[in-house]
Amino acid sequence: MPPAGHHEFWSPEGARAPDPLLARPGERSVPDDGASEPTGAIVGEPMIAPQRGDDSDAGTDAPEAWVGPEPTHLVTDQVPGDGLLLDQPPTGPVSAGPVLPVRAPVDPTPIGSDVLTEPEQIDPEPSDDDPAPAGRVGNRWFRVRRRILAACASAVVLGLGYYLVSLAQVWSTGRADDDGPVDAIVVMGAAQYDGRPSPQLAARLDHVVGLWPQGVAPIVVVTGGNIPGDRFTEAEASATYLAERGVPLDALLLENDGSTSYESLEAVSDLLAARGLDEVLIVTDPYHALRSRLIAEEVGLDATVSSTDTSVVTGGESLRRHLQEAGGVAIGRIIGFERLARLVD
Repeated sequence: MPPAGHHEFWSPEGARAPDPLLARPGERSVPDDGASEPTGAIVGEPMIAPQRGDDSDAGTDAPEAWVGPEPTHLVTDQVPGDGLLLDQPPTGPVSAGPVLPVRAPVDPTPIGSDVLTEPEQIDPEPSDDDPAPAGRVGNRWFRVRRRILAACASAVVLGLGYYLVSLAQVWSTGRADDDGPVDAIVVMGAAQYDGRPSPQLAARLDHVVGLWPQGVAPIVVVTGGNIPGDRFTEAEASATYLAERGVPLDALLLENDGSTSYESLEAVSDLLAARGLDEVLIVTDPYHALRSRLIAEEVGLDATVSSTDTSVVTGGESLRRHLQEAGGVAIGRIIGFERLARLVD
């Protein structure tokens, strides 16, 4: 009688049934008594032996299937694709050993249809033309605002740089002192008091008095009209002042109608063009020199400047006017000085 806990299958004659695991693959298990009735079991398909001590069969008289000795080198936990089939028969000598549990093949495919086989490709910087998901609308609007702010900041920086360049040019041009020769000296007008030049206009006229003996030009053009109630124009007051200081009257030309720098220089251009002249040397205050030259060039004159060095506009007032003129120059170069004159008048 077999030991307790160990069961075997016996043939009718008492012979032990052949071990199904030792048969070749594809062969059927045939009893030793020569019975030819097939059992329906394919040799090579390992049977799962019930675990000892399992309480599920406790109290039953059904005999347990005896699997027999397992080959120690039989690999039963290989998965397809590892080079060894689950039902591959042993190739070496069979030796007795412990019963190994048979493991079902493991499917390498991840469980679940939502598992990605490769990482999702996300465009970190989508184009503005691509339709954006609802979750990205806020980010896109943030990018749009950031670009607007960046553009505004760039415009401010460029505008400030442009203004500073204009200011530097106003300053440097005001220190220029060309001495000809030219066709005519043009004196820019300023305030006068009943035929007597103001200190600012007198400083410009004194500079002309110093240039005249040098033979810089044969003609001096004085400019500027008057305001209602005045008996004299700025040009008349200037001509009288120069004549008293040695400049011949026949060398003086008067432009009596201009109320702005643009109007005066436009009229001067017409006066000189009638004589076939266009090269001029403009005399004015340092802060006013660059804008006067640019206006003269716009109306068709070939202009240089010679600023007075005795201007009464100094200190903080001179700085304020330099800053103001830099703005006028910067804008006038863009929109034109004629349009600028109409806007500020």
